[in-house]
Amino acid sequence: MAGSASKSFSLILLALSFYFNSSSAARITPQSSTEFIRTSCSTTTYPKLCYNSLSSHSSTIQTSPKLLVNAALHVTLSSAKSTSTKMSSLSHSHGLKPREVSAMKDCVELLRDAVEEIRKSIDELSHDKQSNFRLMINDVQTWVSAAMTDESTCTDGFEENGMNGSLKTAVNGRIVHIAQMTSNALALINNYGVLHG
Repeated sequence: MAGSASKSFSLILLALSFYFNSSSAARITPQSSTEFIRTSCSTTTYPKLCYNSLSSHSSTIQTSPKLLVNAALHVTLSSAKSTSTKMSSLSHSHGLKPREVSAMKDCVELLRDAVEEIRKSIDELSHDKQSNFRLMINDVQTWVSAAMTDESTCTDGFEENGMNGSLKTAVNGRIVHIAQMTSNALALINNYGVLHG
């Protein structure tokens, strides 16, 4: 008899658990997820880029600020890695002046540093130290800010006169894009820190 009551109680708990999980999942619609992303991105410096880069991840992000930050860091990392690869191949182009080769190599190194800083940020965020949330957010903010500085410094090497105009344009275009994505990620991190702390 006691076993029967225990099974009935377990079934009731299971049914209630399913009901509450189903009803909470039903509240998160694709529209609410994309609206959450749009609203969150409206606080960034480049809201259109933010929304365009994150909206395809709405089913993963749902309405979670932490998942939004995580997705923003991952798309920024992906973009930084592809930019670094492109800069590396550009640095081996024939016909570059020694000064241009040097600037390209510096840029590639700075982008590698930025990639590593974004990776560290993703790793730190994944450990979610609730007991020391403020320290975790400070670390992530520091690393993402350092990545932005590295990206900005990359373009500094191309400011000299006599640099190949098309090379300078190609580098600046790619670096501006990744710097804007990094800026957006930092804004979302800052918002998450304020919301959580």
